Amino acid sequence: MTRTKTVVLAGASGFIGTYLRVRFEQDGWTVRTIGRRATKDSAESADWNGDGAITRVLDGANLLVNLAGRSVNCRYNARNKAAILGSRVATTSALGRALAACQEPPSCWLNASTGTIYRHAEDRPQRESDGDLGSGFSVDVARAWEAALEAADTPRTRKVALRIAIVLGPGGGALRPFATLARLGLGGHMGNGDQKFSWIHVEDLYRAVRFLHLRTDISGPVNVASPDVVENRELMRLVRRAYGARFGIPTPAWLLRLGARLIRTETELVLKSRWVQPQKLLDAGFIYRQPELGRALLSIAKR
Repeated sequence: MTRTKTVVLAGASGFIGTYLRVRFEQDGWTVRTIGRRATKDSAESADWNGDGAITRVLDGANLLVNLAGRSVNCRYNARNKAAILGSRVATTSALGRALAACQEPPSCWLNASTGTIYRHAEDRPQRESDGDLGSGFSVDVARAWEAALEAADTPRTRKVALRIAIVLGPGGGALRPFATLARLGLGGHMGNGDQKFSWIHVEDLYRAVRFLHLRTDISGPVNVASPDVVENRELMRLVRRAYGARFGIPTPAWLLRLGARLIRTETELVLKSRWVQPQKLLDAGFIYRQPELGRALLSIAKR
């Protein structure tokens, strides 16, 4: 008789976490959670207020996936910057302490990071082995996030930092604002349109998590992205096609910056050139279910 496997999802309330929870349960896993609020069953969930409760949830599990972190869809003022940084570093450090106290810790810890850790790149892809780390607030957050993971003393638990590209999928993710612009006739290229767009379908993110759990030879940073990287002008053409928009007015960078101020967000999502190459996954033989952006967008739009 095969023993049911258990995964602990930390920060499972967002778009990605909700999707992963459903998929793990569909595949027969027991799911425990760590988040801002615990459920009545303390054996299956914990909040962040106390390492002891976190240790109880982690003990005996097979896999830990940490997605915790405040949304970056906001203005980068001092208060929001502190919340964004603290919500990632503090939760990662808490998990490290709790794992160290486990009698039977998970064998694998996959901790979210971001493909934004690399520089603005239009000249060449950024691989795990030779990618250039960038500068600025988002990069500082990513560095601190990964440093907290590396500092955790967990000799019985293999650690992987998931440098996740922009996640697309039905019902949420980063696609929604692009689709809205296309429907309004504003789905032309953004800025000069040359910036690269690295992405991953949420189903392939789930499958990469399962894949990396099994591949005990892989540790350290892993780029989680599709190899099908496109320029922003091609991205918007494919978005218009998927959502039936006949034309799209381009948006210059100055207007994007003005609009971002009005809706209290940042333009980094669309103006930074992300060219994230998933070399470790490709070398390990990972097979994508949604490898092409055009087909992935058509599939998402239909749902």
